Amino acid sequence: MGNQPLIVLSEDSQRTSGRDAQSMNITAGKAVAEAVRTTLGPKGMDKMLVDSMGSVVVTNDGVTILKEMDIEHPAANMIVEVAQTQEDEVGDGTTTAVVITGGLLQQAEDLLEQDIHATTLAQGYRQAASKSKEILENIAIDVSEDDEEILNQIAATAMTGKGAESAKDTLSSLVVDAVRAVADDDGIDTDNIKVEKVIGGSIDESELVEGVIISKTRVHDNMPYAVEDANVAVLDQALEIKETEIDAEVNVTDPAQLQQFLDQEEAQLKEMVDKLKAVGADVVFCQKGIDDMAQHYLAKEGILAARRVKKSDIKRLARATGARVVSNLDDIEEADLGFAGSVAERDVGGKDRIFVEDVKEAKSVTMILRGGTEHVVDEVERAIEDSLGVVRVTLEDGKVLPGGAAPETELALGLRDYADSVGGREQLAVEAFADAIDVIPRTLAENAGLDPIDSLVNLRSKHDAGEQTTGLDAYTGDIIDMEAEGVVEPLRVKTQAIESATEAAVMILRIDDVIAAGDLSGGQVTDDDDDMDMPPGGGGMGGMGGMGGMGGAM
Repeated sequence: MGNQPLIVLSEDSQRTSGRDAQSMNITAGKAVAEAVRTTLGPKGMDKMLVDSMGSVVVTNDGVTILKEMDIEHPAANMIVEVAQTQEDEVGDGTTTAVVITGGLLQQAEDLLEQDIHATTLAQGYRQAASKSKEILENIAIDVSEDDEEILNQIAATAMTGKGAESAKDTLSSLVVDAVRAVADDDGIDTDNIKVEKVIGGSIDESELVEGVIISKTRVHDNMPYAVEDANVAVLDQALEIKETEIDAEVNVTDPAQLQQFLDQEEAQLKEMVDKLKAVGADVVFCQKGIDDMAQHYLAKEGILAARRVKKSDIKRLARATGARVVSNLDDIEEADLGFAGSVAERDVGGKDRIFVEDVKEAKSVTMILRGGTEHVVDEVERAIEDSLGVVRVTLEDGKVLPGGAAPETELALGLRDYADSVGGREQLAVEAFADAIDVIPRTLAENAGLDPIDSLVNLRSKHDAGEQTTGLDAYTGDIIDMEAEGVVEPLRVKTQAIESATEAAVMILRIDDVIAAGDLSGGQVTDDDDDMDMPPGGGGMGGMGGMGGMGGAM
């Protein structure tokens, strides 16, 4: 071969390796963290996100911001996954998890410049994360499921700083009642809590309905508006004539045959309705369609019916009323029916909905959220979802931590003490981890318009004196006892945030080579663009493909 170069990659591919690859990925991760950092805490700011269609979202919910931003950079997407994992596991703390990840990457960058190897950093970070869980569990406060006051405080803390804050006392009570209602022997599934948004009225007028609200109306005007003491049939079979599975052709030679054909169809539909009447059904919810003739017969029998009900609502109806979802009408029995004291069609916010209430044990409930505008209601819904998540986690784990950056301050102090016992260069990584955790109290202070250094020094002095539950009051700037003030959050919010942040940071740090099959500049150059002057690297991955100015723009 002589001195002829060996080409392995295609001409279109890009490769960045070594320190450049690490630096590029760290920059991308830090930019994502910076984008959501100002939303942290009760005094956090909101972001306005406008998509290509002009739809507007106003929120300070970390995971919503990152989803709506349409991030392309692969390393940056790993940070988005941290927020998504946090949302799925605990429902709150997404911004905390992302900001900690950014802090870990920032500290790692400084150590990499001092020639500390990425593998050493990764090992030290993992040791620090393991010790962090231990420290947090030692300072956790036990909570019983009967302690309604603390559960309300946890729900309220999750809403603080979000659109629902003005009515957090009312909403937190609704959240706790809802989570308790759907709890059973199998645990707590918040999917059994339906959130129905109504534009109009104030947030204070939100309410909890012990039952299910279906965004549907009666299929026929002659059906009753309301049924008391209703036997409810829940079907996932259509009340229609089945289509043939193969293409079929019917030749009709005279009008009598056609009439006979139509009469047969009508008889089949009447037979379906007769079966429902025979088992005593007063109300029918059908996941699929209901034929016009079947609607006529149902109305004639005085049965209230709704069609094309969403699958999720069908499950909630079955759970709330005790009905069994019937797939074959031929097998329906009286025992398959559920019961509701009241099924009625009502107007809420200018839109008709069917209310299924007065059920014996409401294992599925509905929250009606009200607000003056669509943006307000959407943000209240996001706050409620976070709140539902933290109350669920608290009831499952039975452990909480004080808020106001108290756990992070205690954690940073504990990790610095622990670092002395860690040998080798990993000690530097553990100390860097402690410095990264400090980003939370610093950011809380910054977002509240306070001096971050003064706040951090005051917090540390209190914790050095053994006051583990003291945290920063973002409203006054004072260092107060958060447990006494009722500002608490679940233990799992913090442990999950630290676990996810550590895993993401370690994964990014261990990448020393980025090989991309195509251009990662974010700008696609086509044949028509030959005369377009592209800057060197097109902004490259370091510019995050269109996200380069993101941190400053937000």
